Amino acid sequence: MSMRNKAVCAAAFLLIFGASAYAANVHLKPPNSTPTFTDQGLVLNAAGTLAGLGNEDIAILLAATANPTASCTNPSGNTQPPGQNPAEVTVTGSQAIPASQIKNGTVSFNVTTQPPVTPLAGAPDCPNPQWTETITDMAFTSATITIQQPAGTTVLTVSCQFIKPTTNGPVPASNVVCTSS
Repeated sequence: MSMRNKAVCAAAFLLIFGASAYAANVHLKPPNSTPTFTDQGLVLNAAGTLAGLGNEDIAILLAATANPTASCTNPSGNTQPPGQNPAEVTVTGSQAIPASQIKNGTVSFNVTTQPPVTPLAGAPDCPNPQWTETITDMAFTSATITIQQPAGTTVLTVSCQFIKPTTNGPVPASNVVCTSS
């Protein structure tokens, strides 16, 4: 085979099989193949280690659903007793990780959601719209972590349910059930 034909074959091989070098089998690295979660009051933190990554930047996206607790304050500043709880809320967060941090296809992540928008416009769960409704805590019921590599191309989705809504602090592993796709 001539040198030119070898070069053409090599280029064709890279075109056909080169894409497989990008995030071919992304997964959470054992032994903790479930991310760890921490309820930080108004936000949720997720952490873990990914393996099977290619050598491109990645984006970690976290979406979490929670049952919020809110308080109502009247215009004179008096707070109504707790018990006014708004509808379920979803909060999101993201983390960008440059390719330079990926070592042998492995990288750790630590992503936190943004807090919910508060006070709630129009104080829908308070006696009237003149009051101020403020979310004071979030009890998380589920979380979804989406891994994109390169950005915009989803290579792993980890959907987690919390058996009981979370309370502030680390979420026990026994309270978390996750599936990956």
